[in-house]
Amino acid sequence: MSGWTGRKSEARHAAPEQAEKPSLLARVSLNQWLALALAVLTLVFIFANRTEVEIEFLLITVRSPMWLILLVVFAIGWLIGLLTTHRRTR
Repeated sequence: MSGWTGRKSEARHAAPEQAEKPSLLARVSLNQWLALALAVLTLVFIFANRTEVEIEFLLITVRSPMWLILLVVFAIGWLIGLLTTHRRTR
């Protein structure tokens, strides 16, 4: 005897329960929140520093928005850091 009763399994035909999805805010990770905050701060910084400044370096004079000058200086510093950092080898 196999134990078959002739009835279909109730578990198979029960309505599938809807798994409640977490809200959009709950699905955002901490790193994503930090990236969003940095992006907003960057935009605030850019809009606050739109005035043009004049930079003189040796014989070159450059007139540009302050945020762009600071971005170029940051990029140069970052590049210098990359070029001078020694990586450990195993």
